[in-house]
This record gives sequence, structure tokens and C-alpha cells, in this order.
Amino acid sequence: MLGCINKGITSRDKEVIIPLYSALVRPHLEYCVQLWSPLYKKDVDRLERVQRMDTRMIKGLGSLPYEDRLRELGLFSLEKRRHRGDLIAMFQYLKDCYKEDGDSLFTRSHIEKWCKLLLGRFRLDTRGKFFTLRTISHWNNLPREVVDSPALDTFKIWLDR
Repeated sequence: MLGCINKGITSRDKEVIIPLYSALVRPHLEYCVQLWSPLYKKDVDRLERVQRMDTRMIKGLGSLPYEDRLRELGLFSLEKRRHRGDLIAMFQYLKDCYKEDGDSLFTRSHIEKWCKLLLGRFRLDTRGKFFTLRTISHWNNLPREVVDSPALDTFKIWLDR
């Protein structure tokens, strides 16, 4: 898809490339990412390479380092977007529209008065990469006011700070 944008569009302005990338390419990279999140660094790098190539296509930004290009364009790395998506899905399971399912997926700590989760034991390393386990430590490290957000939109605003 990125190749089609590269060959089919003559403009290299960020006002043209970024909306096309966001609408046509990024959904393929992020589809159901909470279920299949990449396990190995080589897979993360392979996904990130697509966004690197896209940001390099933009006129005037090709020589900048990747992080500077992202900052200039107001984008986040795909890894950061996956992490944010995991926390949003966790919020939905614990507090929002999937609360009934979340009660069976996660074990809450009864010691804390607010929403801390217990990290269960597992025998295989790959089990630790499942959504239900890889997100717990990040969730438990969130400030209380973020976890206690009354609505998903408020949670997203707190999360982006």
C-alpha cells in the first residue's frame, strides 16, 4: 500500500502523505494488535520500518532522524501506539463497555482500595506476552487519577499527558 502511495502520488507534502498513510497503511499495521502484538524485536522493527519509510518520503524531512521526523509530524511510533491501545483496551475491559468480560480476565488486588491488578504465574515465557499479562504492570503504574477516570475520553486525555 505504501508503494502505491509512493508511485501514485507526485506530491511529497505532509498534508498529502500523512492523511493517506493514516487512512490506508496504518490500519493494516494496527489491525487487532492487542491480540497479535509482536513478540520479537525483529518483528517490531519490521513494522516500524514501514512508518520510517513513510516519514522519509515527506519533502524536507528525509535527512532527519526518525524520532525528529515523528515529532515534526505530530506522530507517535507504532510501538507507543500499541502500548496506548493496550491501556485503552484494558480500561474498556475493567471499567467500560466490556466490564463483565474483564472481571473474568483479570484478578483484582483486594489489598488496594483502587483498581490494582495481580500478575498471575505462568510456565511459558510466551504466556507473559499475552495481552492480559503484558499490560498489567503498565496499568498498575498509572497514576490513580488516570485509572479512576469516569469515561474513556477522559482516560485518553489523561493518558496522552
